[in-house]
Amino acid sequence: MLRPDTIRQAPKALLHDHLDGGLRPATVIDLATEFGYDGLPTTDVDDLAAWFRRGADRKSLELYLETFAHTVGVLQERDAIIRVAAECAEDLAADGVVYAEVRYAPELSTERGLTLDEVTEANLEGFRIGMERAAAAGHQIVMKMLVTAMRQAARSVEVAECAVRWRDSGVVGFDVAGPEKGYPPTRYLDAFELIRRENFHITIHAGESFGLPSIWEALQFAGAERLGHGVRIVDDITVQDDGSVRLGRLAAFVRDRRVPLEMCPTSNVHTGAAPSIAEHPIDLLRRLRFRVTVNTDNRLMSGVSMSSEFAALDEAFRIGLGEMEWLTINAMKSAFAPFDERLRVINEIVKPGYARLRAAESRVVAGLVAEAGR
Repeated sequence: MLRPDTIRQAPKALLHDHLDGGLRPATVIDLATEFGYDGLPTTDVDDLAAWFRRGADRKSLELYLETFAHTVGVLQERDAIIRVAAECAEDLAADGVVYAEVRYAPELSTERGLTLDEVTEANLEGFRIGMERAAAAGHQIVMKMLVTAMRQAARSVEVAECAVRWRDSGVVGFDVAGPEKGYPPTRYLDAFELIRRENFHITIHAGESFGLPSIWEALQFAGAERLGHGVRIVDDITVQDDGSVRLGRLAAFVRDRRVPLEMCPTSNVHTGAAPSIAEHPIDLLRRLRFRVTVNTDNRLMSGVSMSSEFAALDEAFRIGLGEMEWLTINAMKSAFAPFDERLRVINEIVKPGYARLRAAESRVVAGLVAEAGR
């Protein structure tokens, strides 16, 4: 099995992480005190962290989403958004993440008068500060923002316009999130058409708590370039008694077109999209060579990091360094950053980083063999 230090040191790329799902528990308490939010269930740091994890692990996406009332509740001021975004960059960089696209729905932070643009600007400013702090601590990271519209609201076009306005300042794409059931991608076609006309990027939460129709609509009507989660694509794959595999037409399309799947294993277990890590479809999909990527979704709610997700996959499936590098390069190939920037991260950071780790592992193995031969 991979050693924890090896996993943490390995360069990692993250495509699916929610800003409002990754706050430090202590920061939630600080911001609640500073800005007068009195809805927290507790002001003890450890108890609050445990509360979020218990609340999220209820095998229902709708129940999982209820825990966000408190994190969104403390993200109604510019300074709060900047602080949380800066800490997000620092925390990811310290965990070995070298490239991250973190998403947030600016409409969630407008209760006290902030505009969509002001929320987005604060988010990007926080990322800038966090990248500088991470670099000073010896951790390089590239932070990008995905602007998200909430399914249950009616502001998708307005949010899409905001995403386009900030595309040259660190926003790299548009997303829709929230409950899938009753809110199919086709409800937001005006927003997706606007994004496509601007030659911009689209990723859509699809195939998490709802089935194949959600994935089909996201791809064929809304023009999604990536699928947020996409777990239910496994419903179009049949494993025969003799071990052979048959792909349905949608699954074959997704694999043939190399549509990236933004998979979040622990979160999927918590929302009931997968029964356990050991039974998560990511194992079958990676062996069939779908464009699988590994992500955190909500680090606070699920109590995870990129390192812990890879450690869980290694424990369940013995992925090793080679597969970890493949999954990371999958993510970088699928990122919405410009081609030259993606190529630079792959060739100058990811590949050299894994080469160093493999060399270090070889030295350890050689030392153990030599010791055993004495």
